[in-house]
Amino acid sequence: MDIQEILARATDTITVQRVYGTPIERDGVLVIPAAAVQGGGGGGGGTGVGPTGEGEGSGSGGGYGVRARPVGAFVVRDGSVRWMPAVDVARIARSVAAVLIAALFVRSSVAWARSYARSHAG
Repeated sequence: MDIQEILARATDTITVQRVYGTPIERDGVLVIPAAAVQGGGGGGGGTGVGPTGEGEGSGSGGGYGVRARPVGAFVVRDGSVRWMPAVDVARIARSVAAVLIAALFVRSSVAWARSYARSHAG
């Protein structure tokens, strides 16, 4: 597979259909799920001879990746549209944990600084 094929597949993968899911209708309510989609790709190349000066040399390479996560849904009911955000509990937990760890480091540093200042006070 060459670079052009890889880029064509990546372009086909990262589309609006990945952002907005198939609408679901139940009991007169239409739900349109939405996701945040990110993608990236890279390529390679090469020619010439190897480091020993032998051989014809060649090369190629490439790849891409896609990441999607739900962000919410549009809910259409009685002619009005409402946005319902998705709650990512794991993301919230990671954020809280990071804040707590930072607070512990700050508290430890402040306690050490006070202790140092007391012991060196004249």
